[in-house]
Amino acid sequence: MKRGVSALGKPRRATYIVLAIFVLGSLFPFYWSFLVASRDSGMLTERVPPFLPGGNFFANAARVFDTVPFWKALANSLIVSGTVTLTTVLFSSLAGFAFAKLRFRGRNGFFVFIVVTLAVPTQLGIIPLFMAMSEFGWAGGLQSVIVPNLVTAFGVFWMRQYTVDAVPYELIEAARVDGCSMIRIFWNVCLPAVRPAAAILAMFTFMTSWNDFLWPLVVLDAGNPTVQLALEKLQSGYYVDYSLVLAGTTLATIPILIVFLLLGRQIVAGIMQGAVKG
Repeated sequence: MKRGVSALGKPRRATYIVLAIFVLGSLFPFYWSFLVASRDSGMLTERVPPFLPGGNFFANAARVFDTVPFWKALANSLIVSGTVTLTTVLFSSLAGFAFAKLRFRGRNGFFVFIVVTLAVPTQLGIIPLFMAMSEFGWAGGLQSVIVPNLVTAFGVFWMRQYTVDAVPYELIEAARVDGCSMIRIFWNVCLPAVRPAAAILAMFTFMTSWNDFLWPLVVLDAGNPTVQLALEKLQSGYYVDYSLVLAGTTLATIPILIVFLLLGRQIVAGIMQGAVKG
């Protein structure tokens, strides 16, 4: 009998207690950010800080929009993160299907090369990449942030590994017998089968792109910021108003939570499917 599981196969009370502790520990930083954002910075100097939200959140949020171009930053981040997420999932699924199920010369060599690029630090490519964006005339625009991230090596690796087991060769052969083209096989056979993995990749890609700071800081103009650059401007003065900064941070977290809620069902389905296979 496994630890934490009763004789009837139901989790013990200790299991729920441990899970509750992990959940509370994960939610506390979000709650603390909202707590500080709903008050003024003076609460941080109090000997016993309050644990209930105040009534200044909307006032602090309005100050965020007055201090930096936050609406523009939100729109830029949504455009960049949404485009990068869609293209990464599409191209990674296509490449993963090709490496997993198609036979062509150099397949293993190309895949090994893609995996090896994961070991190369991103910082090494910043200078040549910036020079390339300048040559194209893209420096300062959103295309300079979107184009270099249209597909990722991790996305190709992730989708290839999932496609190997999720799409049997028998389904592909049956589709070929029915006269389906390779693109139609991918769209009607492969893509529905790898939907849970695509949802997980989409969530992590959106989070990575949304939280990216270094490359947008290097290549974007000061008047064309993303959310992370706007948050950096909120704390660039001599005096940092943490209630203002954390109000902006709370607002910047909302789109990520929305994406998780939209993709959560597919993510849970993928986890459960992997648990059943194991």
